[in-house]
Amino acid sequence: MEDFDIIDRNILNELQNNSHLTTKELAAKVNLSPTPVFERVKRLEKDGFIKRYIALLDAEKLGNGFIVFCFVRLKQHSKANGMNFANAIAAMPEVTECYNISGDYDFMMKVYAKDMRHYQDFVLNKLGSVDSIGALHSQFVMGEMKNTHTVPF
Repeated sequence: MEDFDIIDRNILNELQNNSHLTTKELAAKVNLSPTPVFERVKRLEKDGFIKRYIALLDAEKLGNGFIVFCFVRLKQHSKANGMNFANAIAAMPEVTECYNISGDYDFMMKVYAKDMRHYQDFVLNKLGSVDSIGALHSQFVMGEMKNTHTVPF
C-alpha cells in the first residue's frame, strides 16, 4: 500500500465505472499521460487491486431475472462438510455469489433462475443432492433498489 496514492485511487474509481476505457481515455480522466497510467494499471493488476475485468449482463433480458437469496445451514460443522458444500456450489452456475456468514445460517447464496419452477428444480435436484446441507431458507427478490459492484475505499 505504500506506493498506492491518489492517482491510483482515481484510476481504480474510473475503472470501476467503466473498465472498457482505453489507456488514453483513462489517462485523460486522471490527468496523466498514457505511459505512466499503463504502468500503474499493470502494477495495480499485479498487486491484486484489480482482480479481473468483466461485462455486467442484464439477467432479465437473458431470461434469468428471478433472483433468490438462499440461506444454508450445514448438517454438521466439519471440514469435510464445508469442503463438500463449497465444491458443490462452485459447480452450480445458478449460484453467482456465496458467503460464509454468522448467525442462524452458515452460508448465504445469490441464485439466478428463470422463474419459480426453475428455482424449485434447482433446490430439489441440485441443492438436494448436496449431503452436507441440513436446512435452507429462501428469500425471493421482489424488486431491486440498488445493485452496484463498486468497492468503496
